[in-house]
Amino acid sequence: MQLSTDAVVIREKKLAEHDRLLTLLTRDKGVITAYARGAGKLRGSLLASTEFLCYSHFQLFQNRDRTSVDRAESEAVFFGVRQELEKLSLATYFCQLCCELVPELDCDEGYLRLLLNSLFQLERDKMPSRLLKPLFELRCLSMSGYMPDLVACCHCGNPPEGGVLFSPQLGVICCPGCRTQDIPDPIPLSPGVFQAMRHIIYSDFDRLFRFRLSDQGTAELGRVCESYLLAQVERMLPALHFYQTVCPPQKEQTPAKFEKEAPHGTG
Repeated sequence: MQLSTDAVVIREKKLAEHDRLLTLLTRDKGVITAYARGAGKLRGSLLASTEFLCYSHFQLFQNRDRTSVDRAESEAVFFGVRQELEKLSLATYFCQLCCELVPELDCDEGYLRLLLNSLFQLERDKMPSRLLKPLFELRCLSMSGYMPDLVACCHCGNPPEGGVLFSPQLGVICCPGCRTQDIPDPIPLSPGVFQAMRHIIYSDFDRLFRFRLSDQGTAELGRVCESYLLAQVERMLPALHFYQTVCPPQKEQTPAKFEKEAPHGTG
């Protein structure tokens, strides 16, 4: 069966001398593993379009349990991301998250859109990488079935006012006055960071990247979202560990402040 789709190469593995095994995040088929014969040849037609992070249009052939790449034409290669270690390590982490969270044969093109827009933001320095990281983590988790409930207190059911407590293990919030022993290790959220988390989860995609946080808010958001991710996947991802060595956590110094951007911003 022939399959035509757009996809980003989110993982590649060299096979033999010139062959590659690709993991593709596709527009309409979720994550697909495909065999690319001759993709490593210097003068081969598949070399440039099947490298890691390449966004290409693929012609695939599926035969039983095996998928092979017939043709591929590159549409974006994200050279700017590849040239800086911090950006490349973060992009690698995004790709590993997609491998971990995106279901196979999923028809939601939102995953590919999220990854492409995040790579664009990263390459063009449209959003600070320390802010882009928790945005991608929380949005990707929410899309794949791990959306936390940030609507109301899990005990009294009232919409929160001011600061709240967030449980990374349960993915719920509670008012400070409603805290009980059945809420394990709650993390206090400042109002600005709480607004940012709600924006990331509930906003339309066109407005997703249109906000900013102060330095302290960015540091707090990064800590909270990473704690939530690790509580849900229940293991440290190798790419996350490497990113942490390249880009250590930022110290919180100034008050957290959440700001939405004007509608003309990039999203």
